[in-house]
Amino acid sequence: MDLAELRALLARHARPDMSTAIEGVLISKVEQRTPPTTSMSGTVMALIAQGAKQIALGDRVYEYRAGQYLVASVDLPVTGRFTRASVDAPALGFGLVLQPSMIAELLLQAAPGDLPPAPAGTPSGMVVSDAPDELGDAVIRMLRLLDRPRDRAVLAPLIKREILWLLLTGEQSGAVRQLGLADSSLSHIARAVTWIREHYAESFRVEDVARRCGMSVSAFYRNFQAVTSMSPIQFQKQIRLQEARLLLATHANDITGVGVRVGYESLSQFSREYRRQFGAPPSQDAARLRGMTRATVPAVV
Repeated sequence: MDLAELRALLARHARPDMSTAIEGVLISKVEQRTPPTTSMSGTVMALIAQGAKQIALGDRVYEYRAGQYLVASVDLPVTGRFTRASVDAPALGFGLVLQPSMIAELLLQAAPGDLPPAPAGTPSGMVVSDAPDELGDAVIRMLRLLDRPRDRAVLAPLIKREILWLLLTGEQSGAVRQLGLADSSLSHIARAVTWIREHYAESFRVEDVARRCGMSVSAFYRNFQAVTSMSPIQFQKQIRLQEARLLLATHANDITGVGVRVGYESLSQFSREYRRQFGAPPSQDAARLRGMTRATVPAVV
């Protein structure tokens, strides 16, 4: 992998909103180390070309640096920060949004024996590996298309498939493969994650969510913990607190109302858990949140 060319392409085409002219392809450029920020991970492959980033998911911490890539196979609440970045050597990263339909299509086309054996158990929703040269080379060819608009429509989908195939046949095959299987344990947990995110302000029983996913309570709890590093109730609390922080950016003087809106019946519990999560009580943190908006890009790139 030619890291020098990869860095040059990323630096040249980076935009503030991380978007590119190719759908699903993202570029990040950060010129200073950042404090921890919370957001959703997105379902994405992120390859670092320069610098380093740290992601906390529940009680797990992932760090990836130049030449490594991370796969988030479920959209999860994470806390991330760049640990190596400066004006002279900005952190540079490539991201590809993972589409289950494209992965499923590749799985259908794969011949018996093409894919490595499926690992036992349910994979974590987030994994880090060293990037093989073939993956880096495919990413470089994808980025070159940003300078060749005539070729993008035809070649970009082909290179996307190549990148996904390399992920499916690589070290993180298990997590990527389950993303494309409609009946995999990972897909069941992904459905539960989506339901909790959409109903985060409501109380729920774990038994009811497990039944929605077609799993026994014990299997659901075990698989949910394996994928997210959290219990379902802990996951709901993370979503509630992230939503509360976003709301405080525009409702800084209504701490009680924000707490109720995200599902808290007790102001003292809301303030206590908010402070534990973000290091400051809601009233104090709100002053720092002016102008903060909902993240629209994956947090891991």
